[in-house]
Amino acid sequence: MANHHKRTLKFDIKQIVYVKPSKPTPNGNISLSALDNRADNNGLCHIVQIYQSPKNDQNDPALMIKEALSKALFYYYPLAGRIVKHADGKLRVNCNANGVPFVEAIANCNLSSLHYLDGSNTEIAKHLVLDLPSEDEHGFQLYPLLIKVTKFLCGGFTIGLGTSHAIIDGSGKSQFLQAIAEFASGKTEPSVKPAWEREKLVGSITKMPLEIPMDESSAAVSPYLPTKKLVHACFKVDNESIKRLKMSLMKETISDQNNNMEESFTSFESLASYVWRARTRTLKLNSDGKVMLTIIVGIRKDLLDPPLAKGYYGNIAVDANIVLTAREVNERPLSHVAKVIKETKKVAQTKEYVKRMIDTSATAADDDFDYDGRGACMVLTDWKHLGFSKNMDLGWTQPVNFVPAPCGLFDKLHLCIFSSPSSLDPSMDGGARIFVSLPNAAMPKFRNEIEALITKP
Repeated sequence: MANHHKRTLKFDIKQIVYVKPSKPTPNGNISLSALDNRADNNGLCHIVQIYQSPKNDQNDPALMIKEALSKALFYYYPLAGRIVKHADGKLRVNCNANGVPFVEAIANCNLSSLHYLDGSNTEIAKHLVLDLPSEDEHGFQLYPLLIKVTKFLCGGFTIGLGTSHAIIDGSGKSQFLQAIAEFASGKTEPSVKPAWEREKLVGSITKMPLEIPMDESSAAVSPYLPTKKLVHACFKVDNESIKRLKMSLMKETISDQNNNMEESFTSFESLASYVWRARTRTLKLNSDGKVMLTIIVGIRKDLLDPPLAKGYYGNIAVDANIVLTAREVNERPLSHVAKVIKETKKVAQTKEYVKRMIDTSATAADDDFDYDGRGACMVLTDWKHLGFSKNMDLGWTQPVNFVPAPCGLFDKLHLCIFSSPSSLDPSMDGGARIFVSLPNAAMPKFRNEIEALITKP
């Protein structure tokens, strides 16, 4: 028995098995795209899907998921291989069908005692994913995919999924989960056939790569950093609070003497501007230093020529970088920050920008700038429309929640995730959850900033 997280919470963990494709699959090494091969994708992303007790408790969830996984791997066979580093320094996938590490665990409690992982403390999620050495001595990944199914006394269970960001992105992960769910519910093939097609996003060497107007000498610094005492938390913002925020930003644009017409902002743009300011204030970043917000922008199919197949599951997003001084973020009208976010997103969704981003990824060497250790950089990704819950209906039960596990690439100071709420909390319908990591000493200030947003005037 292994004791995790709390003295009263224990797991009986079974031996790891390696799940292989249900039928023979192609062998050999296959290449990744320029977007896949970015250095910041070299890591594992872990999420946890939470299920209440199935209607038919005769089903063994671990067995059902394992069998469905094997069938899905016939179509997604690169995930059953191993990641290798080629002589040119790029990562590739060795399609050897060695199998996906899979482990079953049994917890000594009910999921309700953990609030179905819908509380502010996200640390427990670490213990519901498979924690294996996933890198060799040179820091390169071995496993594209790891899975852990944990069963609870109530009959509910969780699925912990760890995926290599170099192989599969958020929308691709949702697509793969959908395939597992379809096989677990009795279907004989996935509704969306996966497509590799990484050669379409290889890019060309360019003499004009995209550059970030910030370096180590100009980046803002925080008195809380560096530190090893990071804490991870989830904050809920209800739909009414988001509506009030959007309305206040629109009113600001009307009162702006330099603006001749009112301007509206999306929920994402509004919340992104508020959270960026809240984080900048929380970390007490020096006013004259530069801060950067990087928004992960999905590439619409019509921005690519030729277009990718519907089943493409590699990285299909670009970075939209916004650099301001900390003073601008803190003291300019919040509508100004929201407007800059809106305009930057618009530029990132052009064919010209996408082409330059792909070429930059193919050209640029690894950046030595420490994006995570200084606090000046924030990377924001929006999961609200990825379909993690909708796509994981197993037929005999469906998920009530999903959360990122704060380990691997999700155990980073610079990362912020917007997510849809748990289905068990009707008061949050239309709202958003914010997952952040901050120094322990700074988290109370960030909590106060969010409470100011959700407190009714």
